[in-house]
Amino acid sequence: MKTPTNNEQHTRVLRAAYQAWMSAAALRQSRLRNKRFTYGDQWGDLVKDHQGRVMTEGEHLAIQGCESITNNLIRKMVKTIVGRFRSQYIKHDGGSEQSPLDQVKRDNELDELDSRALEEFLISGCCIQRVDTDHTPGTSDHVKVENVNMNKVFAGKMIDPRSWDCELIGQLHDLNIAQLLRRVADGNQRKAAWVRRLYTDNADSRQADFTTRLGADTQSGSDFWHASDGKCRAIEVWTLESREVIVCHNHREGTLSIEPAGAVHRMKNRPEVTTRWDIATVWHCRWFSPMGDLLAEYDSPWPHGSHPFVIKLYPLTDGEVHAVVEDIIDTQKHVNRMISLLDQVMRSSAKGVLLFPETALPDGWTWEDARRCWSSANGLLPYNPRYSEAKPEQVSANGTSIGAYQMIELQMKLFEEISGVSGALQGKAPTVNSANAYQLQSENANIAMSDVFDTFEAFRHQRDRKITHIISGT
Repeated sequence: MKTPTNNEQHTRVLRAAYQAWMSAAALRQSRLRNKRFTYGDQWGDLVKDHQGRVMTEGEHLAIQGCESITNNLIRKMVKTIVGRFRSQYIKHDGGSEQSPLDQVKRDNELDELDSRALEEFLISGCCIQRVDTDHTPGTSDHVKVENVNMNKVFAGKMIDPRSWDCELIGQLHDLNIAQLLRRVADGNQRKAAWVRRLYTDNADSRQADFTTRLGADTQSGSDFWHASDGKCRAIEVWTLESREVIVCHNHREGTLSIEPAGAVHRMKNRPEVTTRWDIATVWHCRWFSPMGDLLAEYDSPWPHGSHPFVIKLYPLTDGEVHAVVEDIIDTQKHVNRMISLLDQVMRSSAKGVLLFPETALPDGWTWEDARRCWSSANGLLPYNPRYSEAKPEQVSANGTSIGAYQMIELQMKLFEEISGVSGALQGKAPTVNSANAYQLQSENANIAMSDVFDTFEAFRHQRDRKITHIISGT
C-alpha cells in the first residue's frame, strides 16, 4: 500500500476540517434562529401567503392589517437562569490566600466568562472555551482562558456526552498580520517573511484554485475560507493521531520512557535498556492558510497532552444537539400571536361611537358643535325629536371576550412548565401561605433545572482540570 506524502496528508486533514465545518451548518442555523428569538427578533420566520409568496411572519401579519407585538419571555427565562447560576454557583471569596487555580480564575475573570458561556449554552446547546498559554512575549507561563464563538469552531462527529470520542477539532482565526506571525513564525524572521508573502502574492487566485481542487462549496462554505475586516484567515486543526513508538525500560535507573520508533537501533547498543514496540496516540496541531499552505505544526505542548478546547454539547443523544431555548420557541410564538390578535380585536372594535340621527340635530347646530359638546366634560347635548323619535345613542362594543385572555394565561403557564423556570425559581411572591410549601416549590424548581446546571458544572470541572494540569506541569 502506498504511503501518503506529507502534502497529501495535510490536504486530507484540511478537507476533513472543512467537512466537519459544513456538517455543522444546520446547528449554526438553529443557533442563529434561537439567538434571534432570545434577543427579541421573533417575527422573522419565513412563511408563504395564499399566493405562494415567501415572506416573514411579521410581513405576513402586516399585510393582514395587524401589528406584530413581541412579549419576550425567552429573554426573561435566560436572564433568570444565568442570575440563578451567579447567585448559587459562583463563590465570591474575598480571602487573601488563593490557590494557583483561583489566581487563574481571577486573572481571566472566569465568573464573567462562565456566565456568558452559560447564556450561549442555553441558546445553542453548546459551550466551548479555550485553555491556552498566552502567546504575548514575556508571558509564556500565563494561562489564558477565553470563550470560543460557535461560528469559529468545528469538530468531528461525537456521540459521547463527555466528548471523549473527539478525534478532530479546530478553530478559525481572524488575525492581523502581526498576530499571525507571532503564532506561526516561531521567532524565525525568514519564515515570517515567507508567511507574509503567502497572504499577499496572488492570494485570492491561489485560494480559488485550492478550494476548487479540494471540492469545496465556495458559496455555502465561504465563511470557512474568508476572514472579515481585511484580516488574515488562519485555520487551526487538531487531530488525534496514532504513531509507532518504542517503550524503553532502563533496568539500571528504574525508569520508563517512550521514544520514537526510529530509536530502536540506538537502544540496541544499550544492554541496560529493554525495548518493546507499541502504538501511542497524540494530539497534533496544524495551522493552515486558506490557500492550503501548512503554516505550522506541532504536538500538544501541554502536560495534559490534549487539545486546548473544552467542549460541552447538550444533550448529544445520537450525536444531536438541542438547546433549552429550542423547546419553548413555539410557545413563545403562540403568546405573541394571541397578544397581537387581542390588540387587533381591541383596535377594530367600536369604542364609544355615538349614533346621532340626522333628523334629531337641533336647529342651527352643526355636526362639529355636536362633536365638541359630546366630548366635553359635563356637556349637554340637545336633540330635536320633531321628525323622529330616535335619539342619540352611544355604542361601545366589547369584542375581547373571545377567550384570548384565558389562552394567553394558559400559554404563560405552559411556558413555565416546558422551560422549568417557575415563579419560585424567578423569586416571585409565594402563591402559598405555608413556608414549607413554598420551600418545596423552590426545591422542585431547582430540580427542574438541575440537569442544565449540573451539565454546565461538569463543563467547568473539565476546564479546571485542564488549567490545573498546565499549572502543575503534570
